[in-house]
Amino acid sequence: MTKARQRLAGSERAAVEDSTCLGPIDPNETLRVVVILRRRGARELEDLAHRIACGEAVEPLSREAFAQRFAVAPEDVAKLDVFAREYELSVERRDFSAAKVVLAGTVEHFQAAFGVELSHYEHPTLGRFRGRSGPVTIPSEIAEVVTAVLGLDNRPQARPHFRLRREPGPITARAATHAFTPLQVAGLYDFPDGDGAGQCIGLIELGGGYETSDLSAYFGGLGVPAPQVVSVPVDGTGNSPTGDAGGPDGEVTLDIEIVGAIAPKAKIAVYFAPNSDAGFIDAVSQALHDSANQPSVLSISWGGPESSWTDQAVSSFGDALQSAVALGVTICAAAGDSGSGDGASDGSDQVDFPASSPYVLACGGTHIAVKAGASSIESEVVWNDGASDGATGGGVSTRFALPAWQEGLKAARVGAEPLPLGHRGVPDVAADASPASGYEVLIDGQTVPVGGTSAVAPLFASLVARINALSGKSAGFLNQKLYQSSNAFNDITAGNNGTYAAAPGWDACTGLGSPNGRSISAALGVPGAAIPAGPRNVLGSSQ
Repeated sequence: MTKARQRLAGSERAAVEDSTCLGPIDPNETLRVVVILRRRGARELEDLAHRIACGEAVEPLSREAFAQRFAVAPEDVAKLDVFAREYELSVERRDFSAAKVVLAGTVEHFQAAFGVELSHYEHPTLGRFRGRSGPVTIPSEIAEVVTAVLGLDNRPQARPHFRLRREPGPITARAATHAFTPLQVAGLYDFPDGDGAGQCIGLIELGGGYETSDLSAYFGGLGVPAPQVVSVPVDGTGNSPTGDAGGPDGEVTLDIEIVGAIAPKAKIAVYFAPNSDAGFIDAVSQALHDSANQPSVLSISWGGPESSWTDQAVSSFGDALQSAVALGVTICAAAGDSGSGDGASDGSDQVDFPASSPYVLACGGTHIAVKAGASSIESEVVWNDGASDGATGGGVSTRFALPAWQEGLKAARVGAEPLPLGHRGVPDVAADASPASGYEVLIDGQTVPVGGTSAVAPLFASLVARINALSGKSAGFLNQKLYQSSNAFNDITAGNNGTYAAAPGWDACTGLGSPNGRSISAALGVPGAAIPAGPRNVLGSSQ
């Protein structure tokens, strides 16, 4: 007798535009799939995250307390175990706190278990991937238990938000005469004194890797102690440098070198995962529930247009981000490098996810100018170097409701009346992101100037780590407090990202503006001290 099956809500997938189906996948090929389960107290967690986000004074939960209140029920996991055995799938990992189970098995068994047909696809830019179309179906007896099935389709879900400066000649010959070290940028933004001692900064990476020799040479050149860097593999993916500075290696190394320069005494945990919706969500949830490294702040420099995500993936990611709020973990996410359209294939205006979630600090980009020999910013405008060289992401979400701390705001537009916000506005904050005024880093043995909003996320994560170290506790969710302290930012009033324009106050290009680090520290209850002169100028002039 055939068992009754149900469509899994939000699991529908459409074929990728311009992709070519190459045929079915070998039924004996093995793969991993992440199954997200309902958690105990899901509504209570959502309410807790909402209350914290609205400014209610609630102490964050320890990871142990979180597990006691919100872990998945053992009987729900037992139901999935029975289902897995029935379809000859093995349980590779159970994570009760993250409410997920990782299953392993053959394509043939996964197709039968979830009612899908998997095929190989080829795309001009995404390359070859495993794909499906239509919904996932599951037996009725586990329909109330399973909330998402991720990883059957492994199309690349996100892209790194960094940009190399485009200049004539080979990359090794590109001068860095207008680039800054991370310490110089921290000085220009008046970060409070500190080194992040006692903190752990988590970095989410979806490919590539770093070379230890690069890190040793880079931090030695800056005159700062080399930080402790820990590589954490997720779903079989680890530190795998490719030797391509313009590829994912550039993202990984940029993130490490920025946070390591500004917070050298903080541990840096790098979570490497496959670039798929399953890998991305799994990396974030694993970082949040990592009892060994216990990061107090996460930096995410990857993302994609909101329309590229399935509803089940957004919901599962949202659960992880709400968990971060409850745990007191700050999440800084890059707002994108493709202007107001975020590189969407249909040419529409879109914002980047996960930066568009109301539970993260969305980080946009600016371009700074500093006079030769000066130690302060002469001018700062929206980062927009044109279609080929990048512009900060920003705009209005179509997925997320207007958060309380953005009520009454308007998004200034180019050649049009300001748009009153009806949904979540992006970004919240901004900082130097243009490759023309970018960051001097060492990637795969090459010194290169790099920009992108992916530099801004680790920059703010480093600021949070310093503040956490000074206060002796985690700052946690910041947005509501920062919107009440707009004078802690340098207001950016010139430039645009395509559709949206800079304007006094919050705007959909640079958010509240670029940071005044000591003022932000004070707004969070920690008086800050200026960075002492010294190693930030080791690599030469700020020009």
